[in-house]
Amino acid sequence: MIMNTLNIAGKSYSSRLLVGTGKYKDFNESRAAIDASGAEIVTVAIRRTNIGQNAGEPSLLDYLPPEEFTYLPNTAGCYSADDAVRTLRLARELLDGHKLVKLEVLGDPNTLYPNVIETIKAAEVLVKDGFDVMVYTSDDPIIAKQLEEVGCCAVMPLASLIGSGMGILNPWNLQIIIENAKVPVLVDAGVGTASDAAIAMELGCAGILMNTAIAGANNPILMASAMKKAVEAGREAFLAGRMAKKLYSATPSSPTSGLIT
Repeated sequence: MIMNTLNIAGKSYSSRLLVGTGKYKDFNESRAAIDASGAEIVTVAIRRTNIGQNAGEPSLLDYLPPEEFTYLPNTAGCYSADDAVRTLRLARELLDGHKLVKLEVLGDPNTLYPNVIETIKAAEVLVKDGFDVMVYTSDDPIIAKQLEEVGCCAVMPLASLIGSGMGILNPWNLQIIIENAKVPVLVDAGVGTASDAAIAMELGCAGILMNTAIAGANNPILMASAMKKAVEAGREAFLAGRMAKKLYSATPSSPTSGLIT
């Protein structure tokens, strides 16, 4: 299979699908779905999931050991740069100096659209503080480039609003971001089903991060398997290079010479 590897902050991964750990009925279902997805990087909301900060309660670390998965602590629920920075510093302590993080600073609780001004402020602090920052942002090519220039190791524009399942609403902006980036560009938010994932990868995305599309499916484990295949198929299609689109210029798929007459 022609997948090559996803390189993030100096480390290589065979899977280009990154998955969340929330919204499942329990940690057992989380583990089963993540196994089916083939994901090696799992993101966890520090404010909502126990990874050791709540002593005596079940910990995600027991079900998804850090020896088996790369953790990506995120700042879900943060609405200011200060809150985001504080949350990720806590994550670093809980995970013994872990540096790879997902930064998201939200603008409002209804749309969960990113506050790009606060996001840039937080990214500047975190990069200077030694974090490897994968950053959730809007699909604005200018903001995406600024976040790259700040030093983020990956830029992750939304395809549509978090949890909406609306798919890729603006492929043109995503393509501009991808073409101008020197760091990996991953779609984060909005993927609803396998075809959305395939389209994102066909555009040239380095990978996809998703949670609700899997956890919110009627059968999360089966959907996780579907998403794995979709990401792989989309990547192969991108590398293969699709045929040109031709308006009113049909071409027979079989030879036209040597026909039986």
